[in-house]
Amino acid sequence: MASMLKLLRCLNPNHHHFTSLTRFQSGRHLSILLNPNNNSTTTTPLSTKEKSRAALSLLKSEKNPKRIIEICRAASLTPESHLDRIALSIAISKLAASNDFDSIISFINELLRTRPDLNNEKSVKEYDEVKRVYRKFPGKYGVMPNLDTYNTVIKSFCESGDSSLCYSVIDEMVGNNCKPNATTFSILIAGFYKEEKFEEVGKVLEVMRKHQVAITIATYNTRIQSLCKLNKTDEAKELLDRLSLSGLKPNSVTHCHLIHGYCKEGELEKAKDLFHKMINSGFKPDSDCYFTLVSYMCKAGDFEEALEVCKQSMEKDWVPNFSTMKLLVMGLVKASKVQEARELVGQMKERFPKNAHMWSEVGESLSALEDT
Repeated sequence: MASMLKLLRCLNPNHHHFTSLTRFQSGRHLSILLNPNNNSTTTTPLSTKEKSRAALSLLKSEKNPKRIIEICRAASLTPESHLDRIALSIAISKLAASNDFDSIISFINELLRTRPDLNNEKSVKEYDEVKRVYRKFPGKYGVMPNLDTYNTVIKSFCESGDSSLCYSVIDEMVGNNCKPNATTFSILIAGFYKEEKFEEVGKVLEVMRKHQVAITIATYNTRIQSLCKLNKTDEAKELLDRLSLSGLKPNSVTHCHLIHGYCKEGELEKAKDLFHKMINSGFKPDSDCYFTLVSYMCKAGDFEEALEVCKQSMEKDWVPNFSTMKLLVMGLVKASKVQEARELVGQMKERFPKNAHMWSEVGESLSALEDT
């Protein structure tokens, strides 16, 4: 149990991501946890210590694995508290005794997903301990980590800047008859790009081939997106141009990553050119692609073309956010496109009647601009 507690200390779950206590309104045990005095008229929320004590009391007698996990969530137990560690220890022991290993793994995965400290210095120093505990976990509790568990651990290492440690995790997976999948390697590829260890990406592709995991367009999309995040969109475009040599065809996601990358780097002409080629080739941009283009076009003062792209987006019922639309409207007025600006304001009022007052204010601003 000591190993389990060490793991939980490393996980440090985020209380805000667990379901709020007040949202559990059914079940005898959880009702007690919500209101230990069993007084339906009492609405005073429990203190953290009271929640922990109530959970501990409930866990001692509870045998249903599902209810055990619900109690832990309801009380927002945290390994930072000595009392909570005792409660978590009891919960894990009971789950293990019931042979409900899927519940244990699911619970651990949930803690990993909701931890808030993936990027702080302290957690980075603890990743070796997390890995060690995972290795001892099967022998200690008779529980074999599954694919989701391993992928979560790999993601944790990559986000901490320790992507190289993932090779041994993959070896461990294979040793436990758990075959890595495309997601496993996409996470690892993104991790190496984030650390700018570009030579490792080729090694990962070789490992994929070794484990007979297909290198698909999704793999290339991960590479292209990662390069764009590093402001290396031209290199990402070169990767796109080489796709034909691999027998793969790009898709809409591929182009959207590149368009976003070019916009972010201030290469708006390249972004617009790629956007038009994308549409002419039969690809369909997603809403984020439209929104990104409209926003950056407005910032660059290219309001007329921004209006055209905005109209295309709105035809699909995709409307940019208020700040972008307001910027577009004001820009059209400055570009002597007052009628177009007023038509856009009218459309916004019609589409979003709850925000009509906001657009009325924009309309008043238009009149002021016209008078200047």
